[in-house]
Amino acid sequence: MLDKLNQIYPVRYTAFIASVVLLVFTLLGAGVTGLSGWWPFLFLVLSGIGWYDLQQTRHAILRNYPVIGHLRFMLETIRPEIRQYFLESETDASPFSRAQRTLVYARAKGESDKRPFGTQLDVRGLGYEWINHSIAPSKLEHHDFRVRVGGADCTQPYSMSLFNVSAMSFGALSANAIMALNLGAKLGGFAHDTGEGSISRHHRTHGGDLIWEIGSGYFGCRDADGHFSPERFVENVRSPQVKMVEIKLSQGAKPGHGGVLPGPKVTEEIAEARGVGIGEDCISPASHSSFSTPLELMQFVKQLRTLSEGKPVGIKLCIGHPWEWFGIVKAIRESGIAPDFIVVDGAEGGTGAAPLEFSDHMGMPLQEGLRLVHNTLVGVGLRDQIRLGASGKIVSAFDMARALALGADWCNSARGFMFALGCIQAQTCHTGNCPTGVTTQDPQRQMALVVPSKAERVHQFHAHTLEALQELMQASGLHAPSDITPRHIMRRVSERQTLHLSELVDTLATGALLQDDLSVLPSVFQDWPQASAAHF
Repeated sequence: MLDKLNQIYPVRYTAFIASVVLLVFTLLGAGVTGLSGWWPFLFLVLSGIGWYDLQQTRHAILRNYPVIGHLRFMLETIRPEIRQYFLESETDASPFSRAQRTLVYARAKGESDKRPFGTQLDVRGLGYEWINHSIAPSKLEHHDFRVRVGGADCTQPYSMSLFNVSAMSFGALSANAIMALNLGAKLGGFAHDTGEGSISRHHRTHGGDLIWEIGSGYFGCRDADGHFSPERFVENVRSPQVKMVEIKLSQGAKPGHGGVLPGPKVTEEIAEARGVGIGEDCISPASHSSFSTPLELMQFVKQLRTLSEGKPVGIKLCIGHPWEWFGIVKAIRESGIAPDFIVVDGAEGGTGAAPLEFSDHMGMPLQEGLRLVHNTLVGVGLRDQIRLGASGKIVSAFDMARALALGADWCNSARGFMFALGCIQAQTCHTGNCPTGVTTQDPQRQMALVVPSKAERVHQFHAHTLEALQELMQASGLHAPSDITPRHIMRRVSERQTLHLSELVDTLATGALLQDDLSVLPSVFQDWPQASAAHF
């Protein structure tokens, strides 16, 4: 067994294997080598620790790195003292600082997320945000906030949690990660977005609610030529587990890019889920083949809603050219066909396979994109008919509160739930060597991720984050998530000035885009008159 492990994992199991070998060596050759006394005891302890690490289900790091993995946790215990030597800061440029990862880990594990000595953020720094509290706090009965998704043409509306798993495909994530996310969603009563990789056998194992994302590759509902297949679509969408269908137009991290999963990575399980051949290149084109105009997109929405027997059908996009988004809104009005929901994906969203220029400089950030979508729907009188979801580096309850203030009805999180699974942001997603088993297809590595244990962490992260949102709302004197407005959020814009978020974002009145005089509208709407439902 040890020889086999050493052959497969020459590095990760070295400390454990060496401990066992040295234990045997000292026991058999103590008289010859003089290695006696406490040496055998030391190697016995290390061997025992390694064996325990392989059997325990709490820490994926220790299952993948027996014995030596404990060094990471030892360093964590003294991190506050050594942070200055590593030049770490809780106010670094990344929104996902160590403090936020620690917050997720604590909530996922059911541990205290309280922190002494007040804020560690620079409250005088540019961009610092806070939510105003009330002298008369409110009292909310529960934290299980829900929103009903489904318009007039929807016969199977869905009661959506305000916090859900954002789109991450099987193939990008491991089988165990998918199963843990879905079981966590089942336990907590929230939704799990499949990502464009479609519905795999691992999504079906535990029966958690699914949002089926359909991208330009039509995985899970494609014919032999890669075009949309109504017959294949019906086979999957009629499952009671599928609660909503999401047409992905673009994703925040690499909008308009497309992608290819190379043939050698297309395993039997991935091929089965996506409807492609084993070992064949799996191509996601940059654009859809089922429609080429906004009006055709609305017809596609109607077709999917009909084939699904009335389940909510919506679109997901990262906002790019505003006039293309305006064309979609005009197509809704002209056709009389409205998506049941729209998910706005911010350009700050993550992925394991985006060119640097795309991830850093392509697409509209969530704040601007979400507010534009919200205002446009308000401006044409459609906002009450269409629900809005938001995704893009949403992890904490305050992140949610900000998105709700900007117009979202619910929020999706990818990275937050990855942290709950145990992701340590090793940034080796593309190599297949993920140390925690989250983003690898290596069957041995992903065995470190124990599904029941991680599913409970996913469940707890969801619940405790919504509890934190409840506490924020109570402290602000609010009674429902829809009560959160831009006037409740403050932002420091200079050393001497802070403004309400309402002073930093545009706000349109109902029907404002239907008026004759559009000169008074914000400049972002200057392309509204030229936008057309007949073309993007």
